[in-house]
Amino acid sequence: MFRRPRPQPSPAAQDAAPAGQVELAPQTLGGAPAEYVEPDTAKLLGELLNRPTPEGLLDNALSQLSQRVGGDVKGYAVLRRGQDRVGAVLLYPRRLVGLNLAGPWTANRPRLNTSGTRELYAMNDESLHPQLDEAGMNQVSASLVLPLSDKGRSLGALVLDRSNGQAFTPEQQERAQKFAGVVAALLGLLDAREEARSVARTVTYAVAELAESLDFDSVGHAQAVAEVALRLGRGLGLAERELDEVWYAATLHDVGKLHGEEGHAQVSANVLHGVGSLSQAQLAVRHHHERWDGQGTPDKLSGEDIPLYARILTVADAYVRSGDLAAVRAQAGTALDPRLVGLLERSVHAAS
Repeated sequence: MFRRPRPQPSPAAQDAAPAGQVELAPQTLGGAPAEYVEPDTAKLLGELLNRPTPEGLLDNALSQLSQRVGGDVKGYAVLRRGQDRVGAVLLYPRRLVGLNLAGPWTANRPRLNTSGTRELYAMNDESLHPQLDEAGMNQVSASLVLPLSDKGRSLGALVLDRSNGQAFTPEQQERAQKFAGVVAALLGLLDAREEARSVARTVTYAVAELAESLDFDSVGHAQAVAEVALRLGRGLGLAERELDEVWYAATLHDVGKLHGEEGHAQVSANVLHGVGSLSQAQLAVRHHHERWDGQGTPDKLSGEDIPLYARILTVADAYVRSGDLAAVRAQAGTALDPRLVGLLERSVHAAS
């Protein structure tokens, strides 16, 4: 069996709401009392562990929010990424996800639209109206619009819709606003993490390219190894957090060559020393010259005593260097994990 490593806003009060809209008290956003925030935050964080993406968070948030307001409700969530686009839906067709959509959330104030989706239709090109009609948005009698902002930055919105003349009670509106404050804070954290991750990956690529620049034949090697290693990791069903470690290990496995060929695996591993979230990546880099038969370096580990990520990295590296499945297959059971070699073969054949 494959053994996994052990886991080591500020509203402008003077602006009046348009006709058919009711301004909601803004002070509840981001300032929910502890007795309300604590259980919701705990539940949302639990969900985030399984789906740590903005879309995953919003999908779960819509589901939980509908339970808190009760009754017949549909909804959608908007992510602000340059243009506003639908990031998640609740009981609306999934085909709406990814649709660029303008809406009443742009004012960044929570509001109740008692005229339904009239403003939504007015703010979007007529070419989109058939899609909105087909989704049933022309039947909406009341929309609760909950903009999501964190530290003054607009991140998107949650929108809940009722049809058939139903409305949202003041208690439901207050409950929804408080919950939106929790979602906005978590969405802000996810955005910050994604920005930091992007910067970290850019720097990592730069370091790898610097090492490869010393040897023309190695240019692009780290990126190619990372792509194959991720393919193997996905084939094993690794989680995103685990795939992150595989990516860093594959990208940095040869940067130690900046100090020469000898001992480069340990030097490369030292680059990751002290980065707690990449402890398994560090082990993978250190042991990527071990062999399945125990004749490798530095510790002559064999079989599944070799860390899983190191075995993935070794197979990916061998394939990229040879470009030949037959050459990799010839090393199965001696230098390479035979089951990972089999997984590589299936992956390559499936992609061809």
